[in-house]
Amino acid sequence: MLKTIFFDLDDTLLDFTRAEAAALRQALTEADAPAEDAVLQRYHVINAAQWELLEEGKLTREQILVRRFAILFEELGLERSAEVICTQYEEHLKEGRWLLPGVPELLDALTQQYALYIVSNGSAAVQHCRLDASGLRHWFQGIFISEEVGFDKPNPAFFDICFESIPNFSKDTALIVGDSLTSDIRGGRNAGIRTCWFNPQRKPQQVDIQPDYEITSLDELPKLLAVL
Repeated sequence: MLKTIFFDLDDTLLDFTRAEAAALRQALTEADAPAEDAVLQRYHVINAAQWELLEEGKLTREQILVRRFAILFEELGLERSAEVICTQYEEHLKEGRWLLPGVPELLDALTQQYALYIVSNGSAAVQHCRLDASGLRHWFQGIFISEEVGFDKPNPAFFDICFESIPNFSKDTALIVGDSLTSDIRGGRNAGIRTCWFNPQRKPQQVDIQPDYEITSLDELPKLLAVL
C-alpha cells in the first residue's frame, strides 16, 4: 500500500512552460533582444539540454544558468551579458504561479490518504517564491529543492537525503510522479522507488528509462493509485 508520494514541481504541478515564456519574453525585451516565438522556442531547447548536462553531472548549476543565455546570444549574434539577463529572467520567473489544470482538486483528494512531498531541481529562491504565490505549500509535508539539498535529481544522494528526513519512510510504499524521464523517472529508479511518468504530450518512451506507470492527465492518478 502506498503511503508517500513525491511530486516534481515544474510542468507536473506548476505550468512552467507558460512561466518560462512570460519571464523570458520580458527579460529579452528589457535586454533589447529579439523576443519572438522562434527565439523563445530555441531558448527552450538550449535550456533543456543544459539541465540534462547538470543531471549527468557534467556542469554545475551556476554554469548552466548562465551558459544557456550565452549560447542563445552567440547564436543570435548579439553581444549581451548572459549574467545580467539570467538574473533578470529569474526575477521574472518568480512571478510564474500558474497551476496546471486539476491540481487543487487532485491534491485535496490525495492529501487525505497520502503523505505528499515536492522534489524539485529548480533554483531555491525562484521555487520558494512560486510555491508561496501559487498556494501549493499547505498540501505538502515537506519540500526538497536540489539547491538546498546539495544534490540534483537523478542523483541517488538527493533522494537519500529526502528519505532520511521522512519519519518511518519505506521505499516499498513510495512513488514519484514527474514529467521528466531523465530526472524524475531515472531518479526514482536510481533511488529504488516506483515511478509514474506524467506525459500529457504523449512523448515516446526512452529504451533506457522505463517508468513503472504512465499517465497523460493528472485526473488519471487517483485511479492508478487505487489499484497499487
